[in-house]
Amino acid sequence: MKILVADDDSTSRLMLRGILSKWGDKEIITVADGHAAWQILEDPATPMIAILDWEMPGIDGVELCRMVKARSNPQPIHLILLTGRQTKDDIVLGLNSGADDYITKPFNNGELRARIGVAERLVNAQLSLSRKIEELAEALKHVKTLQGIIPICMHCHKIRVDEEAWHRIEAYIEDHSDAHFSHGICPECLEKYYP
Repeated sequence: MKILVADDDSTSRLMLRGILSKWGDKEIITVADGHAAWQILEDPATPMIAILDWEMPGIDGVELCRMVKARSNPQPIHLILLTGRQTKDDIVLGLNSGADDYITKPFNNGELRARIGVAERLVNAQLSLSRKIEELAEALKHVKTLQGIIPICMHCHKIRVDEEAWHRIEAYIEDHSDAHFSHGICPECLEKYYP
């Protein structure tokens, strides 16, 4: 799991890198300004969790959240604003800008770890859901459906394709689906036709 830390304060960056590195197999990428963060967040191989300082040179954390959420990205990115701003209005503004979470400085290590854990669970759930959607879309490409009223002879079970032509039911179903038939003899027919 890659985590981006964007903070213009070098002490905060080093501290976050050290703390996050201790919590499992994580690749921590740190940058000092919003422009560098945006370059990383634009990349298709972007980290799936980003911890963004609100006030940074170039592009601030709130604007970065807006920019990330405005573009279509098949990979989910969980955005956490980390800031000294603590008023309710600031929290509302941060979350309304597209941040998925909001942590105030100075942060508690236990709280940060819990919020990173939540972020990882959400990202993994989104990735799993995305994979399932791709699998379903791929499966749907191979599905042909039979629908509507299909005229079938009550004696020989041939199907009328148009006003003149009648086809065996097996041929009709094979033409309109991915099903293929093999023939056998059921026990009742075996007894009736081959006593």
